[in-house]
Amino acid sequence: MLELYQFEVSQYCEKVRLILDYKGLEYKKIEVTPGIGQLELYKISGQRQVPVLKDGDTVIADSTEIALYLDRKYPEKPILPTDPVQRGQCLLWEELADESIGIKGRTAFLGALNKNANFRKSILPKQTPDVLKNLIGAVPGEFLELLGSSVGLGGDALKDAEKGLKQDLEALTLILEKKPYLVTDHPTLADFAVAGLSMILKIPGGNYLDIPDELKGKGIPGIADYSAYEAFFAWRDRLYEQYRQPSGKTATKSNSNPTTIDID
Repeated sequence: MLELYQFEVSQYCEKVRLILDYKGLEYKKIEVTPGIGQLELYKISGQRQVPVLKDGDTVIADSTEIALYLDRKYPEKPILPTDPVQRGQCLLWEELADESIGIKGRTAFLGALNKNANFRKSILPKQTPDVLKNLIGAVPGEFLELLGSSVGLGGDALKDAEKGLKQDLEALTLILEKKPYLVTDHPTLADFAVAGLSMILKIPGGNYLDIPDELKGKGIPGIADYSAYEAFFAWRDRLYEQYRQPSGKTATKSNSNPTTIDID
């Protein structure tokens, strides 16, 4: 069985899970959590980032490389068009999703945590004691912004990320207004990349992710709840309804977890 070394709330892992589900491939999820498992994953793949896919003796790192491998090895329900122009458009959309929506989305998500105490508290696991929730919520946003600035996530970086995301979402909303998919009349790598990388902008509802129920439907304030992007998120939700399998249907979860990982 295919093994996916992953982090459940990683957008790049979600992109791979969407493709696996679309192709109807069974796979085992191996959750990577903080700890010494970084060394274990490095031994397997030669690097520390997720996702990593293991198919027998073959190990593939990076979500794009995994997608291309899956389309070569399991060509049923292809995700890359054969028409040269459509193929080129598909690859361009995939690159935009990875480098713009993915990176800027992660920056904006961290910024939302810094600025909004209620949002910080809402994403904590349900079993988190109220005392700890209140302590985390009480941390001044200015202090968190100062910490963020020290690693390149200060106010200007957050503003630029949010501005870029809004431009991307406006373009996607306009393009998808009268089209079922981005490139062809069936889903391609472009659609799965955009849908997966938008996961933390607004976490999908439904039983797709192994996360607390209270997180589902939550998202970045000002983006997830902005009416101008409703059509985009409705498109993404339809894609999930059609092709994303409920958690546990095509994937099993392993408890033998490596721990500590950088998230790609």
